[in-house]
Amino acid sequence: MRKTEQLALPAAGESSLPNDPPLRAVRAFEAIARHGSVTAAAQELSISPSAVSHQLRVLESYLQVPLTNRQGRRLVLSPEGRDYYRSIRSAFSVLRRATEHLLDQSQSRQVTISLIPLFGMGWFIPRLPRFMRANSQTEINVLYANHRNYLSDASDMSIRFGKGQWTGYQTEKLISGRMAPVCSREFLRLHGHIDTPQQLAQMPLLHDEERSTWAQWFEQQGVRKPFRYSGPMFEDGLLTLAAVQAGMGCALMREPLIAPYLQSGELVKVFNETVDDGRDYYLCVRADSEMSEAGRLLQNWLREEAAKEG
Repeated sequence: MRKTEQLALPAAGESSLPNDPPLRAVRAFEAIARHGSVTAAAQELSISPSAVSHQLRVLESYLQVPLTNRQGRRLVLSPEGRDYYRSIRSAFSVLRRATEHLLDQSQSRQVTISLIPLFGMGWFIPRLPRFMRANSQTEINVLYANHRNYLSDASDMSIRFGKGQWTGYQTEKLISGRMAPVCSREFLRLHGHIDTPQQLAQMPLLHDEERSTWAQWFEQQGVRKPFRYSGPMFEDGLLTLAAVQAGMGCALMREPLIAPYLQSGELVKVFNETVDDGRDYYLCVRADSEMSEAGRLLQNWLREEAAKEG
């Protein structure tokens, strides 16, 4: 539990600033001026009319000028009172807006998550409607994360791709990053069915970030291709996915992230054998901050969804 910080308050009758007015009295005057009535001001402030009148006298005594005049049974602002009200009105307006904004934030159950695009499109967003139906009061903000440059950001949590070590973050593995060879159904229609890894080695190959992963996969299957693996290389999985969908070739992709395309039949898994390049998807939270209730809800839901992957 965090220790409660003690604020140093000025002693009674001690002003923190040379011209610091009695703020309770200023607040009472502002309500009188805005409503044009002591009674209405008292109702707003939840005090008696006599208490409001007393605060008005305190302020007038402090300023040494009359702020109101009596016209029959009505109380009207004096010229000095009108000038003073015009001066303080904007300050109270700023104070109210700032307070309303903070209250809105504290009452709203918002949580921000950052993730790389392919993870968002292929895994997170297809599942997100279930979370929103079960947690209708929680508002989700989704941001992009660049896995090549994971700097500290303002997100409550992030899904990161790598080996699980990022300074300043607590991490836990969410889903596997193992890859399997896939292609489009149209690619198979044009090139014919691929029965063996040796046949696959003769097909156009696409590379996600690096070319060595295909060599690793083929070596595991007992195929040693004597020449350098050719074919276009793409910076991230989203670009690689677009190339596979366009029928440009076969690629090693992470099955949980392309499950919707496999289920629809748009993409086809050529072989079930996978390769592990040592990188996985991790749920990360900053080590120096406490997770909100909304954040914990999303965090637990992500764990539950990931557990379904087996």
